[in-house]
Amino acid sequence: MPVMTGFSGNEMYCLHKKGMAPGDLVIGNSVYSLGIIGGIGAGLKTLAGGEVEQITHLIHDGRKAALDRMIAWSDLKGAIGITGVTSELVVHSGNIEFLSIGSAVHRENHNATSLEFTSCADGQELYCQIDSGFKPVHFVFGNVAYSIGIGGGIGGALRSLGRGEVKEYSEVFNVTRHLALQRIQHEARTVGANAVVGINTSIFPFGGMQEMIMIGTASRHDKLGPEFDQAPITSDLTNEEMWNLMHIGYMPLQLVLGVSVYSLGLVGGITAAFKSLGRGEIEELTKLIYDARENALHHIMRDATACGADDVVGIKTYVYELGGGMIEFMAIGTAVKKMPGLTTLSDSLPPQAVIRDKDTFINAAEKSIGRNLNEPSGAR
Repeated sequence: MPVMTGFSGNEMYCLHKKGMAPGDLVIGNSVYSLGIIGGIGAGLKTLAGGEVEQITHLIHDGRKAALDRMIAWSDLKGAIGITGVTSELVVHSGNIEFLSIGSAVHRENHNATSLEFTSCADGQELYCQIDSGFKPVHFVFGNVAYSIGIGGGIGGALRSLGRGEVKEYSEVFNVTRHLALQRIQHEARTVGANAVVGINTSIFPFGGMQEMIMIGTASRHDKLGPEFDQAPITSDLTNEEMWNLMHIGYMPLQLVLGVSVYSLGLVGGITAAFKSLGRGEIEELTKLIYDARENALHHIMRDATACGADDVVGIKTYVYELGGGMIEFMAIGTAVKKMPGLTTLSDSLPPQAVIRDKDTFINAAEKSIGRNLNEPSGAR
C-alpha cells in the first residue's frame, strides 16, 4: 500500500540523509463541550486574577488525550517516531476539538515494535536538531489558562487613570507566562530529557479567558552537564538558527521572556486625542510605547544575567491592546553561552534543510485580507 504522509519533498530528502523514511499521517483527537468549559471558567474567576487552574487542567487533559491517541495509532504501524506533531484547538458548533496531527517516521530497512521519539519538528527541523547533537525524546507542552480577574480589573482601572506601568496587570501576565515555561521543563524532566528545543508559543482566547501554550521537543544532548537533568535548557530559536549558533560554539540556555503593561492614563489619553486631530508626532504615545518596550527588555536581560548567558538572541516583541488605553508588550528571546568544543555533526546544512516549501493552495479570501489572521497584532 502507498504511504500517505504529510512530508514534503524537502523533508523526505532530509529524513533520508539521516537514515529515515516517511510513514503515514497519524491523527488523534478529543472533543469537549464548550458550554461546560465556559461555565466552569465564569465561575472560577477570582478577585485576585491569575491562573484558573481547573481550566488549565481541563485543556491540558484534552490536549494530552489527543496526543496519546495519535501515538497509539502510530505505534501499530512499525514507526520509530512521529514528527511534525501539532496540538490544535478546533471549534465545532459549540464544541471544541483537541487535535494532534503528525507524520510517522521509519528507519530505513527496519520495522520497529515501539516508538523511540515524538517531536514537533518537521522533517527539515528534525535534521537540524539531530545534526546539532540533540537526540529527540518526546513532544512536550506547557500551558496555563488565566484571567485578569475582578481584583486585577479594579486595580488596573484605578491605576489606568494615571500614566505609566499598570503593575497589577504586569504581575499577572509575567507570572502566568512563566508558568507555561516551567511546565514544559517539568514534562521534559519526566521523560529523561535535558533540553527542550524548537519551542513555539501561542496565545488563544478561551471561554472568556486566555490560554498560553508552549510546545517543543524534549531532547538530550551529551555536552550538557548533569545539572541540566533537573533544569533542562529551553530555546525558542528555530532549529536552523540553533544549528548555525551551535556550529560556532554557542549552546542555548534558556528561553527568556518579559511582560510590561502600560497605560496612557486619563489625562494623557485626552491630550493625545486632541493632538491626533492635527498633524505630527504624539509625544505622549511615543514615550509610553518606548518605556513599555524598554521595561519588557529589562526583564529578559535580568533573566539572562541570572542564568549566566553571554548573549540573548532572536529577540521578538509582541504588542497587544488590552482596552481602556492600556497596552501589553511581551519580549521573548533565547539566552545563549559559548561552550568549548561545541560544534555540529556536519560542516554545513544542505539547501533542502532551509528551503521553505511554497504553498500551492491559495485561499483567495484570506489573500485579499492580507496576513495570517492568527498572527499576533503588532508582531515585530
